[in-house]
Amino acid sequence: MSRPYTIDSDVLGFADRLTETEKSVLAELRHVLETKVHPYLNDAWSEDRFPTEVVEPLESLGLMDPPALAAAGEPVRDLLVAFRNFELARCDINMATFYNAQAGLFRTACVVGGDEQQARELDEKIRTYQLRGVFALTEPDHGSDVAGGLATRAEQLEDGSWKINGAKRWIGGAFDADVLCTFARDVADGQVKAFLVPRTAEGVTLEKIQRKASLRIMQNAEIAYTDVVVDADARLRNINSFKDVASCLRLMRSDVTWIAVGAMAGAYEAAVRYVTQREQFGRPLAGFQLIQEKLARMLGNVTSSLALAVQLTEQQASGVYKDENSALAKMVSASKLRETVALAREVCGGNGITLDTDVARFHADAEAVYSYEGTHEINALIVGRSITGTSAFV
Repeated sequence: MSRPYTIDSDVLGFADRLTETEKSVLAELRHVLETKVHPYLNDAWSEDRFPTEVVEPLESLGLMDPPALAAAGEPVRDLLVAFRNFELARCDINMATFYNAQAGLFRTACVVGGDEQQARELDEKIRTYQLRGVFALTEPDHGSDVAGGLATRAEQLEDGSWKINGAKRWIGGAFDADVLCTFARDVADGQVKAFLVPRTAEGVTLEKIQRKASLRIMQNAEIAYTDVVVDADARLRNINSFKDVASCLRLMRSDVTWIAVGAMAGAYEAAVRYVTQREQFGRPLAGFQLIQEKLARMLGNVTSSLALAVQLTEQQASGVYKDENSALAKMVSASKLRETVALAREVCGGNGITLDTDVARFHADAEAVYSYEGTHEINALIVGRSITGTSAFV
């Protein structure tokens, strides 16, 4: 029996653009998130660990190539992928980040960065989880300036293999990956290349980043590479400069836009649940004017950001990819997310700082979304460059 799919915060009906089959896929995802994922989240967040119990239920859905779509003869549309990210983040930002480490970051790097043969062979393994991987770009000393400052080095040896030295940081999901998609600068030509480095390769060491105040469920690693040697076939052949890396990042910003929108919806809906149940001064909190004003602002943020995300996705689905558009969407949605989760925490009062209402988790984890896949400032400079025709990057 199919489950109905509705979104309380989608007041303008953007989800109506989905097919009935797509809605059934998303309804099943939501059911799994509510029954088999959400019960583990708050304890795992508090204990700074990843709940392994959620992995099988999520992966068994086959969301990268949903069986229901195949049975109906429907393609996997960009809009479905977008709402998949929305639903994951509506439940929890960590879950969206975890899922997209494989389905978004790693898959994009391999499909866009591999040549035709590599892309075909790798994508089949990625979709079925025969090969698990992560996207390793950010470094201990280089985040926003990684385009010009990337310090990890790769040297091609006489037999065609490559030797890699350097370090990466903030690599989520690395501890369970089979390979680390590692970006390194070729010492011969100074250009950035990408390599699928086995996690267990000699010379690779991983260390968990401790004492995080955001994304505590998602386990991030700092990775060191000491004279790590990989075969020539380990290089993704279509990554030959940072320009090629940027083509991947453009797509990833779109994913993060949808994560931000989904998290906004999750925080807003959690706040509505709380204020309709909580009473103060003999009446529900929902009946106070100032509470209603904050709820209206939250819904406005969700609605406007959802409109921006849908338009961006449909534009890209038509073949139009512009750095400034994906940067604008990420910048705006992440900023609105920050405001929305703060308002959600505010209307929940003192209980809003506990994990029991869910809003505290959204409130803390939004800070990571605000920074990753391009900070507010970097995305603003991409947009500003488009507006003025002048680059302000230093």
